[in-house]
Formats: sequence, C-alpha cells, structure tokens
Amino acid sequence: MRNDYVFTSESVSEGHPDKVSDQISDAIVDLFLSKDPEARVACETLTTTQRVVLAGEVRGKGMIDKDGHWEDGAQEEIQHIVRETVKRIGYEQAGFHWQDLLFENHLHPQSADIAQGVDSAGNKDEGAGDQGIMFGFACDETPDLMPATLDYSHKILERLAADRHSGAAPFLEPDAKSQVTLRFKDGVPVEATAVVVSTQHKAGYHEGAQDAELKAYVKKAVGEILPAGFVTENTKFHINPTGKFEIGGPDGDAGLTGRKIIVDTYGGAAPHGGGAFSGKDPTKVDRSAAYVTRYLAKNVVAAGLAKRCTIQIAYAIGVSEPLSLYVDTHGTGTASDAALEAAITKVAADKLGGLTPRGIRTGLGLNKPIYAKTAAYGHFGRKPEGDLFPWERTDLAEALKAALA
Repeated sequence: MRNDYVFTSESVSEGHPDKVSDQISDAIVDLFLSKDPEARVACETLTTTQRVVLAGEVRGKGMIDKDGHWEDGAQEEIQHIVRETVKRIGYEQAGFHWQDLLFENHLHPQSADIAQGVDSAGNKDEGAGDQGIMFGFACDETPDLMPATLDYSHKILERLAADRHSGAAPFLEPDAKSQVTLRFKDGVPVEATAVVVSTQHKAGYHEGAQDAELKAYVKKAVGEILPAGFVTENTKFHINPTGKFEIGGPDGDAGLTGRKIIVDTYGGAAPHGGGAFSGKDPTKVDRSAAYVTRYLAKNVVAAGLAKRCTIQIAYAIGVSEPLSLYVDTHGTGTASDAALEAAITKVAADKLGGLTPRGIRTGLGLNKPIYAKTAAYGHFGRKPEGDLFPWERTDLAEALKAALA
C-alpha cells in the first residue's frame, strides 16, 4: 500500500438523470415488495425529455395474477409511484415535469426459465439469480468506515439537496455532481487539493452578482462538510466550470438505471463486480451479496481486525452456495486473511444462516420495501435506522473477534 498519495471520488445528486432512473426503479421494487415479500423484480428505467419508460420482468401477488396478467389498478399504481418519485426529487421544469411527462410501462412477467432455476423446489434451495462476482469494502478513513473522498462527495450533494428542498438555497435545481480530491499522508487524508461542484441553477445564476452568490454558497457548504483544516490555501475550487447550467436532469441528458455503480459503492477505492443494484429484488445476488460483503467487511474494520478490508464472493445462477469467498486486508489485518475467511464463514452461518441467497436476504431482512432510500447518495456509509440499511450495522464485531480467539 502507498502511504502518501492523492485520490479522487465523485458523486451525483438525486436529480442526476441516471439517479432519477435508479430511484424510479427502486420505488417499483418497493411497491412490489410491499404487496408480496417474495416478489421478483428486475426493473430498468429510461428517463429523457418529458418521458419515462419502464422495462423488465416482474412477478408478485397483488400486481401480477397467476396467469401473468396485471391485477386491476396495478398499472395505474405503478404510474402514480413514478410520478410521485419525480415530484419528490423536485422536477417541475418545461423539459421534465412530474405531472406532464409521458409514461410507458413495458414490464412483463418473469421468464419461467429463470424462475425454475432461482426458486426453491423439493430438496433444492433457492439459487442465485445470476452468476457473478460481488465485492464489499470498508476502511477507517471516516466514522462511517467509508473512503473519505466518496463520503464527502456524497455529503456535499446531500447538503445542497437539503437546502434546495428547505428553501435555504432557492437558486438551486435538482441536477448536480461533485468530486473531491484529497491528499493522503501516511495513509490518512489530511487536505483537500481540489473540489468540483457542478449544480443546475435557476435562470441567470451564471453571471454577475447571482453567480457570485451561488459560488459563495457552494464554498461555504463545502467548508462546513469537510473536516476542519481540509480546505487550505492550496485547495482549488471548480464550481460550475462550464459556466451556465440551466438545462439539466433528463431534459439535458438521458438517464438509465445502473449507470452509476461506482458512485453507488466505493468511489473507485475498491473493486466492483460490475452488477448494478437498483431495480432488483433481493434474490438478485448483484444486490444482496454486495450488501452482505459490505456488512462483513465493515464489521471486520469495526472490530479492529483491520484498517482496510475487501471481500469478494462469487455465485453461479441457480446454485445456492457461493463458489468462493476471498478476504484481503491489504496488509493491515491483525490476523491472517485465511483466518478471517474462516471466521467470516462461521459467523455468517451462525448469525445469518449462511451466505446463500436465502440466508442473506432473511438474515439481513431484505424482503422489505427499503430500497428507494438507497438509490441516491450511496448504498453504503448510511445510518441504519429501523429496517433501513441493515448491512450498515456493526453487530457482528464481537462474534468475529470471538471466532478468531
């Protein structure tokens, strides 16, 4: 591991066109799970100028009947959820308005060939919804045990969105991006060398006194988010570096579900298996296995067993048990990585019921409508509250230490 370096991560706001798509897809997942905890959903969303299009495959009581037909009122409920999601984000613009946008629903019943491989039957346990590799990561750079560059990038945009919704920054519009570059010394972040914020704004806020007001507001918000001393005379700010940013969101660029997977996870500080999360029910290991590996990696770091921890897991479609489990503590572990692999396997079996798709989703309580909240500002580094973000708990720390004793 290098000790002295400069690293960058980016985030995008809830109003970014890809994030609008993610939030709509996850709102559909929540709708299906609210009616049937065993629902199957793979929902993709396209957003563009005054249009939202859904496609994918679904199955669930209360929405699709046993013959594969829509239940009465189901499609109207889907459309209502889509419009309410866009309204909550704040889009009431000529090019994208929650009330006026055109909506198309091309969701269809789940393939029977996929269903027979994934569903439990007889002595066969529920299998993975697809093949693939998933990664979890944690580090001690922030109290949330997340990479600092990504954590601060998220928090800057959360602050801008909160001020926009409250009216404290009425000149802001929903679409925004941030990027934070930090200098690390002895492996610890010590200074922001660059901060980039591009935010959609009301008409006129790209020139004169109004431009100065917007830039002063963003600098103040950044200074309040970053730790004391991180903004120095060496910090370079790039605020709306292209100048005017009035046309944004799906009107400025098309959005698709699943295109911000690095923003969703670790900001480039850890590997990614390539599978997106949003729009997928928890039988899909792209989502559930990424959550459980984050859960396990976070508990390793929270237990003081490593300063950094990466976990990889792999599955085959229709097969319940994982093909492999790999742990890398990057030379920071207090026990060998092989010993941690054995401890993690034991603790997962004892506390979750194993690392099968069923064990993960029942052990973490994933069969609930908890996903719309995940679809902006990262799936990780969030506060576990009630049923939300159960993979962010650190309640396995003592069990992991005991398993290594």
